[in-house]
Amino acid sequence: MFLPYMVGMSAPLYNKDILRLAASIPHHQRLPDPQATVEKRSPTCGSRVTADVRMADGRLAEMGLDVKACALGQASAALMGCHAIGLTAEELADARDRLTAYLAGESDDLDFWPGLAVLAPARGYPARHASIRLGFEAIAEAARMADA
Repeated sequence: MFLPYMVGMSAPLYNKDILRLAASIPHHQRLPDPQATVEKRSPTCGSRVTADVRMADGRLAEMGLDVKACALGQASAALMGCHAIGLTAEELADARDRLTAYLAGESDDLDFWPGLAVLAPARGYPARHASIRLGFEAIAEAARMADA
């Protein structure tokens, strides 16, 4: 009885769009000589994202990602990876903060990053939030470190 309840609760979170994104993470290869590397880990579920970056002229020029996360964490990292190149460390930190605010219910805005609406059903599942934030947190911190 408990298992069907859990499956029923989780089913909307793992739709075909989430699974497609989770299977198509761009830049899914570590950089050989990064300017900065940051690993973020979720204490809740053990998901982990490692981001390597190189900045040029104050903007993210190259990144490498190693993503070991649930489908939601992988999908979020994929969305982040699709649109992060060319952004400043400040813009990446803003995106991280806006995603955090959205997940916490402090904002309803998802227009700040293309594709994030696919993750909207996860907003009601706080135990998943840390995994969803990992890619954004790792890239923002690595860009800040490389830009310093």
